[in-house]
This record gives sequence, structure tokens and C-alpha cells, in this order.
Amino acid sequence: MKGSRSRVANKTTRNTGNRLLVVSDIHGHKTGLLTLLEAAAYDPRADRLMLLGDYIDADKPASWDTLDLVRALVQGGARAIPGNQELKLASMLRRRGAAYRKYADWIATLPLYLKTSDYLFVHAGIRPGRALDSQSARDLTEIREEFYTVPADRLPGKRRIVFGHTPTFKLGAPAGELWSDARRIGVDTGAKHGNRLTMLELNGLVAYSCQTLPAYASRGEVRIESVGGLLGHAASG
Repeated sequence: MKGSRSRVANKTTRNTGNRLLVVSDIHGHKTGLLTLLEAAAYDPRADRLMLLGDYIDADKPASWDTLDLVRALVQGGARAIPGNQELKLASMLRRRGAAYRKYADWIATLPLYLKTSDYLFVHAGIRPGRALDSQSARDLTEIREEFYTVPADRLPGKRRIVFGHTPTFKLGAPAGELWSDARRIGVDTGAKHGNRLTMLELNGLVAYSCQTLPAYASRGEVRIESVGGLLGHAASG
């Protein structure tokens, strides 16, 4: 989808407070997330930060320390939900010794979705025709086509649904860019696939992104873009 874009590299933005920020599908790119938080001048005292899961790759222990960063962000005021990778990891770790229990126990405390007055935040999506409180963990963390191919006017409720899990290039967006329609905003811009990790400021319609590289590295350059043309009108939260 085409829209208004402006690019600023290697700079931080001025934080005017009261922002609603969201990021998903970090997949071990801890340094990339820290870079985006710095570029956005994230302030937990003034901003709301929603973290939508798949912080790690469950089968790659080198990525697990990203959970330490996410836990620290939550302790500082951010809110987090698990993705399918966290649920997979928790299942794996319960069969190991006590040294691994800290991650599994923490993951078990996370809600499966988050809501504000205007947005519903989920990892993967929701199953149409099923009430939100009747959605299974598998629906909320693994659903794909059954969610994103349904016409927007057939989705339940009125909140706009912000989700990750499915890379936006599989939804028809150019690689590394956000995707949206009237009821949905896809924010997994393909960090796992060597595209970009993106943090979206919903009420300001600004996207902060960096390119991801193998071995959980990322480029230092941050792209800061106005995405109002891409996402249309966004509510305040």
C-alpha cells in the first residue's frame, strides 16, 4: 500500500509523551529492539509499549536472552503477550531442570491478548465467529489465513486488530513494510527473514525500523517514517 513517507537515519525523535507503541516478532534481535527504543526516545513513564510475542526462536538458545530484555521492559511498565515461540519454549523448558524454569514460569503469567479502547493486540489474529474470551491459545498465537483472508466487515467487534506472526510480505506488502486494511494492522515486517524489525507509534502514525542480519545482528541505521498514508486514520488508543 502506498502512503506518505519521510526518512531520517541515525537520529532519535523528540518524545512528546503519551504515545502508544507496538512491536512484534523480534526473533532474537535484541540489539535491534534496543536500537529502535533509543531512536524513538522511549520513556516508560510517558509511553505505552505493547510487545506482541515471538521475542525468540524457541529452538535457538542464542536468542533466549531477548526474554530478559522483554521481562525488564515489562517490569518498567510495558505490556507483553506470548507468541507461539514462547509457548513452544515454555513447553520445552518444563521438561528441563529448575535453572530453566524462570522463563517458563514468566511466560505462563502473560495474557494472550491486550486491549485498549480502540485496539485489540494479539500475536497472530483471532478466529472469526468466536467470541474473544472463547479463543484458544492456538487461535491467538498460530492462526493465519483463517484470520487475515476474512473480509474486514466480517470481523467481530469494533476495535482495530494489531497482529504479528505472519510476515507482511506474505500479506501482499513490500518486504519490510507494514500492512493494513480497515480493521487490521500487520506489524511483523520480517525480522526473522532478514528484512526489517519495526516498531509502530500508533497514535502518531510513525514507524521506526532497522534491517536485520544473520546471527541476530542488525544495521545501526534506523528508518523513521510517517505512515499515515499507509494506515489511514488511527485512534488515540
